[in-house]
Amino acid sequence: MDIDYRLAFDLAPIGLVLSRNRNILDCNQRLCDMFGASREQLIGQSFQLLYPSADEYERTGARIAPILNTKGLYADDRVMKRIDGQFKGEPFWCHVTGRALNREAPHEAGIWSFEDLSAHRPVKAELTAREREVAAFLMDGMTSKEIGKALAISHRTVEIYRARLMRKYKSSTTGDLVHKLLVG
Repeated sequence: MDIDYRLAFDLAPIGLVLSRNRNILDCNQRLCDMFGASREQLIGQSFQLLYPSADEYERTGARIAPILNTKGLYADDRVMKRIDGQFKGEPFWCHVTGRALNREAPHEAGIWSFEDLSAHRPVKAELTAREREVAAFLMDGMTSKEIGKALAISHRTVEIYRARLMRKYKSSTTGDLVHKLLVG
């Protein structure tokens, strides 16, 4: 039985991207639908286009490179941004998984999957880029010290961001905050 890999790539139920140096080499229709864009708008573009800010794009790239170097695989939940269409500019939670094709140069080439989590996890409060990063790590069950180490900031600074998130989500405990972040 011959498998048409191009057809499988195009019809995959999750967004798929082939990348080179953090630019989109190819993508499937599900990714286009998720971000509200055509293939022509995405091919050749930097992943930065999909992030809420250039700062988040840079920090995420710096954070994932050492993990891709070590494991060759990276996954997280993060807030991304729809780039066109009816919901242009709308932030949404997305599960992103990637594999470096060369661990020695993790951004050189890779394959990435994107899963839209907005149906289960809406972005309700206006959050800063750093608050979104801290929120993502909190949902992974990390402590303030672990988050601080991952973001190269002090655990006390993480606690300040956690307190801001708790105020914005009207949460009295970290458990309640994580629950509200997960279900909206």
